[in-house]
Amino acid sequence: MSEKAADLPEELQLLTEAHVKYIQSLDTRKDDYEYWLTEHLRLNGLYWGLTALHILGDPDALPRDETINFVLSCQHENGGFGAAPGHDAHMLSTVSAVQILAMVDALDELEARGKGNGKAQVGKYISDLQNRQTGTFAGDEWGEHDTRFLYGALNALSLLRLLDLVDVDKAVDHIAACANFDGGYGSGPGAESHAAQIFTCVAALSIAGRKDLIDTDRLGRWLSERQVGRGGLNGRPEKQEDSCYSWWVLSSLEMIGKIHWIDRDSLIAFILSCQDPQGGGIADRPGDMVDVWHTVFSITGLSLLGYPGLQPVDEVYCLPKSTVERVLGW
Repeated sequence: MSEKAADLPEELQLLTEAHVKYIQSLDTRKDDYEYWLTEHLRLNGLYWGLTALHILGDPDALPRDETINFVLSCQHENGGFGAAPGHDAHMLSTVSAVQILAMVDALDELEARGKGNGKAQVGKYISDLQNRQTGTFAGDEWGEHDTRFLYGALNALSLLRLLDLVDVDKAVDHIAACANFDGGYGSGPGAESHAAQIFTCVAALSIAGRKDLIDTDRLGRWLSERQVGRGGLNGRPEKQEDSCYSWWVLSSLEMIGKIHWIDRDSLIAFILSCQDPQGGGIADRPGDMVDVWHTVFSITGLSLLGYPGLQPVDEVYCLPKSTVERVLGW
């Protein structure tokens, strides 16, 4: 995309300043009932907001020291992280913690100030959640498992350079068993194809170096068919469009080299129509309430589409490309 954002018509303007202020305000709303209802998402929410700020080109909009201190306050002695201080450790919170520390270049703080034995203890927490017979990963000690946790494990362990702690081949075998006739993937063998689960499987195969297992033409066709009337994308057939699928669908299309199979301009127009011009933030559909989840996955989707002024996002890790290059030495 060669044009400049300032040259675009008003309806195609990304309201960057408003979105930055919206994200900055999220941790100041402690008198709101909704703030406490979402405590179980606090660490994930910090990852979503920080990622959006980095892609918007304002990585210092949240104070770095406070960010690091909060992340470390969520860690348990077993190496895992809870959603907030006092919450049980969980795979998803642990992955967000690693991603946040990677973004602010603070993974070494796990050695200096983390609980337990630094990065090694985080890696052990994650690897202990793998079932070595099936290759699957549980979300926590209670045993629920699906491909979200498998992808999260490979994401975080590769960022920590500890991927050798798990049986990657067994994990790949499990993903292959989740493949469907339509080219997509479900949460487990036999489950219907869903765009978000497809992302987890395709990204995990990318990290494992096994994209050769993907039927790219069939999958690309299924993903491109997610674009509906107003230009937005849905997660599965017969569902409404939703701005967050701008990430889940596009990232997978990018990984298999088929992102040009969707109508880029109409998708950009749909995403931008979901913005709140007064308070900032992006909703699932025009006129709905905004939230940080839809904000980040809309902005990362715009980045994949080459919207001007945004920083490049890595389609596998959902982190700034600059972060992935720095951490993995690419």
